[in-house]
Amino acid sequence: MAGARLRNSSSWFGEPRLSAWSRQANEDPIRAILEKYRTLAVIGLSSKISRPSFGVAAYMQAHGYRVIPVNPNETSVLGEKAYCSLDDVPEVFDVAVVFRRSDAVPDVVEAAIRRGAKVLWLQEGVIHEEAARRARQAGIAVVQDRCILKEHAKRFVSEGI
Repeated sequence: MAGARLRNSSSWFGEPRLSAWSRQANEDPIRAILEKYRTLAVIGLSSKISRPSFGVAAYMQAHGYRVIPVNPNETSVLGEKAYCSLDDVPEVFDVAVVFRRSDAVPDVVEAAIRRGAKVLWLQEGVIHEEAARRARQAGIAVVQDRCILKEHAKRFVSEGI
């Protein structure tokens, strides 16, 4: 099971577009993403503190990331104005972090492509191989079924960053 999960979430690691990245990026592409891209559009971010999206976004914001809430049911979250969709976000963002059901991912991918996102990050439990393939074909790095908070903590919290 762990092997399948790793394969799903890391299938883009060896693709040619990473060859221009540093040696460290090739060794740990997730670390490279977390170091390079600092603006996160969080799709499905809720203002309910009991929701995983809130805790994860609050953590990322506390660690210096710009968090842009994307949720049609919110007006603001974590002190940031919320937008109904990725297409409504007026500023540039690097990473589309998805806290939605897997069946919503194809529409998110199309919006991420239109907006020029660099990374599509599908949180734990969110997997959509066809949409991930479409994103990769458009030049977007894809991480599936991984928690951005856990991946950040593994790489940086123990180092005191």
